Amino acid sequence: MKPIVYITRKLPAEAIKGLEDSYEVRMWQEEEKPVPREVLVEEAGNAAALWTMLSDRIDRELIEKAPNLKIITNLAVGYNNIDLNAARERGIAVTNTPEVLTETTADLAFALMLATARRLVQAEKTVRSGEWQSWTPMGMTGQDVFGATLGIIGMGRIGEAVCKRAQGFDMNVIYHNRTRRSLEDVEYAEFDDLLAKSDFVMIFTPLTDETRGMIGERELGLMKNTACLINAARGGIVDEEALYEALKSGSIWAAGLDVFEQEPLTLDSKLLELENLTVLPHIGSAGIRTRLEMMKLNREAISACLEGQQIKNRVC
Repeated sequence: MKPIVYITRKLPAEAIKGLEDSYEVRMWQEEEKPVPREVLVEEAGNAAALWTMLSDRIDRELIEKAPNLKIITNLAVGYNNIDLNAARERGIAVTNTPEVLTETTADLAFALMLATARRLVQAEKTVRSGEWQSWTPMGMTGQDVFGATLGIIGMGRIGEAVCKRAQGFDMNVIYHNRTRRSLEDVEYAEFDDLLAKSDFVMIFTPLTDETRGMIGERELGLMKNTACLINAARGGIVDEEALYEALKSGSIWAAGLDVFEQEPLTLDSKLLELENLTVLPHIGSAGIRTRLEMMKLNREAISACLEGQQIKNRVC
């Protein structure tokens, strides 16, 4: 019998091309809806390889019920949905898809900053709804990006890529990171100083026990009342209740979020009441070419593992 590869979301045919020659490929046939937990546990019980999404909870319970499992490959740069300790104890390889999504995610983060600063979503709504009656001197005015100070929290690959884009806007870039970096035309700042000095605060840290809730009431209170917060990293880094209060009270001017504590964001979320919040459905890496490159890394990791070859992009 061929080893079983289970894919937790419907992927394009070109993404899995070649796998079916050597393995029995099973795939959840919904693109928009995640595989139900009970189906995932059952399929994992027979699989040699799991090809997962960030929305799939791959915990100890599931791993212990998968005796044949050799690899879990995640279609994301993040992997906080996977219990690495449980995988490590079983000798199961875990891989992600770094590097190939850097530029695309940086594009999205910068676009989200521009949209938030210049109120593009609100402005478009006035046109579509018929509210736009005439040009007005202060109508739909926003915050200027050119020449502003951008504070980046978490200076990894994506942060560096955003710096390159910021240079074209003549922005003053400061950053805070666990370790200082040697970067041209970019200055290190202590965390609180960065929050106080920045016109735009952009987050690129991974979600860990240390970073969960990193931006809360105290931190938002340090920011300028003209500042914008941009999060294209992970939702749990920002305390959404504190953010709601800060935006509602005008403690900060606006925010742009591509990620949330709970995804998808439901229609009853208080965040959707806010006019000074721009929201996106977690599309940081959603470029066609980029997503196909990510899938290629997943496919190659599966083949390498099941063929006994060296596995790239291992996180454990």
